[in-house]
Amino acid sequence: MQVSPARYSRSIDWLTVLLYALLVGIGWVCIYASSYSLDSPVNPLGSLSFDELMAFNWFKQVLWIGTAFVLIVVLLVVDYKAYDTLAYVLYAGMIVLLLVTLFVARPIGGSRSWLEIGPVRLQPAEFAKFTTALAASRFMAGINLRNQNWRDQMLLAGITLLPPVLIIASNESGQALVFAALLLAYFREGMSPLILLLLVVGGVILLLALLVPKLWLVGAFTVILLTVLGFNRRVLRHHLPLAVGVWAAVVGMVVGVDFFYNNVLQPHQRQRIEILINPSSDPLGKGWNVTQSKIAIGSGGLVGKGFLQGTQTKFDFVPEQSTDFIFCTVGEEFGWMGSCLVIGLYLVLLWRIIHLAERQKSVFGRTYGYCVASVLFFHITVNIGMTIGLAPVVGIPLPFFSYGGSSLWSFTILLFSLLALDAYRKQDLVR
Repeated sequence: MQVSPARYSRSIDWLTVLLYALLVGIGWVCIYASSYSLDSPVNPLGSLSFDELMAFNWFKQVLWIGTAFVLIVVLLVVDYKAYDTLAYVLYAGMIVLLLVTLFVARPIGGSRSWLEIGPVRLQPAEFAKFTTALAASRFMAGINLRNQNWRDQMLLAGITLLPPVLIIASNESGQALVFAALLLAYFREGMSPLILLLLVVGGVILLLALLVPKLWLVGAFTVILLTVLGFNRRVLRHHLPLAVGVWAAVVGMVVGVDFFYNNVLQPHQRQRIEILINPSSDPLGKGWNVTQSKIAIGSGGLVGKGFLQGTQTKFDFVPEQSTDFIFCTVGEEFGWMGSCLVIGLYLVLLWRIIHLAERQKSVFGRTYGYCVASVLFFHITVNIGMTIGLAPVVGIPLPFFSYGGSSLWSFTILLFSLLALDAYRKQDLVR
């Protein structure tokens, strides 16, 4: 059954489209503000040539936005069945592209993660999130995670982990961390909550091992083990090997954290953790970005200093302000109220995506919707968290907001492929 253009247009979730347009528009305003300086021309479009304009991030972002709208049209007119049918093909193609990038990309900032095609630079790791979400959704449409089939779970883990392993090999750990967010979508489809619990507990233990003397932690966990065995005879009689095994694993993590920290993590990764734990340890060196970002956000007050009036922004105190630290422009120039508005738009967008996911008639569509929500949630939370010193600086963009063609395109593809699936949901078969 074919759907007429008018009916298809009415099926598109226009509220999500509006939220996308608002975020992209506000993001461009902030990119312009972060690129502005006292010696910028009053009317750059009338006084600069095209080549001179290409030196400004805000102008290049206009071009990226224009191409993103062309991409949206393509995503919405393509047959919705192609997303399901070609999921594995696109995933395999992306694995090949990540391998090619690993060997042919030249180092940029210590990372081999950018492919240069003429004047254009693209980061395949950004698009790997889309293809991995498609492949994982396609795989989960044919299994039932609630059955706790270990073979299926290992295959799903392989699909999820292969791209971030290749991304880490290119020395781009920040992008690799994003794939952990897909666990939230898998949890919705029946993955055991024990896996999420173990990951969270493991993270807390590792963090404590960095902050608290290890002897104290080993003593504390030993006391907890003896207390459980002393007050719960059932554990003592029937689960003693398991309890001792858990204790040994925890103690091993505590004791081994120094080896992991000093021999596995790279110097810049250790620096990020040190700054997160103690931001004032090196405010003029390793902690400069976060320190200046917090100053910028704090100086904005309730309503901000006004558009193009931010001193931290205008005098380039915050490095990477149009990309990773774009949110501090919001805080400085538009204040607490502007920050709340942007965060509110993101929250509404996430709520809308979850709503779209829940009304899908196929497991593939629902899982993919939750993958999109999970990836966006991770990016938003970590990016804003690192600008205010609550998360380590891992170098990931703020969705639809940060400067960059790869990030804008990848998030656009993630979102509008979901809108395309949603527009045809009444034709979808329940799987």
